[in-house]
Amino acid sequence: MTSLGRIGAVAAVAALAGPGAQAQESSNRVAADTDWSVFVEDSPRECWAVSAPKETVNTRDGQPVQVNRGDILLFATYRPGSSTPEISFTGGYPFASDSTVALTIGSNEFQLFVDDQWAWAGSSEEDQRILAAMRSGAEAELVARSSRGTDTQDTFSLFGFTAATEEAQRQCAEE
Repeated sequence: MTSLGRIGAVAAVAALAGPGAQAQESSNRVAADTDWSVFVEDSPRECWAVSAPKETVNTRDGQPVQVNRGDILLFATYRPGSSTPEISFTGGYPFASDSTVALTIGSNEFQLFVDDQWAWAGSSEEDQRILAAMRSGAEAELVARSSRGTDTQDTFSLFGFTAATEEAQRQCAEE
C-alpha cells in the first residue's frame, strides 16, 4: 500500500471506529457487512479489507498500563493483477526498531517485519500463508513492542474476512 493509500485508509477506518466521524473521510468505502470493511482507492488503484481490533491490552514490565495509541488496523491490500494481498498492520505507535510483530492465528504463527508504525510479511509467499490462515481462523492476535518499551496485544475478529478479501480482490480486478 502506498503512503498516500495508507493515510487515506487510516483516516477512512478512523471514521468508522471513532465517535464524531465525518462521512467525507470514508467516501471510498464499498462494503462493510461484518467486522471487516472494504475500501477502494483509484490513483493508484488499491483495494483493501481492513479491521480494527476487538480487544487491546497494553503492558509494561508485565503490568497493564494506559497509553495513547493512534489507529490500530489490520489490512489485506490488493493491487490490479494480484491474486494475493499484502498483509500489513499498524499498531498506532512506532515499533521498537529491532523487533518483529508476532501474528498468531489458531496454531499458526508468523513474524511481521517492522518499519516505523507499520509491519508486513517478508514475502508474497508468506502473505499467501497468512491469508489462508486468516480465511480459516476465528481471530488474529498481534503482539508487538513499542519504541518506548510498551508491549501490546491486539486481537482482531476474522468474522467476514474471507468475504471482505474476495470483494477487495474483485474490486481491484475491475477496470
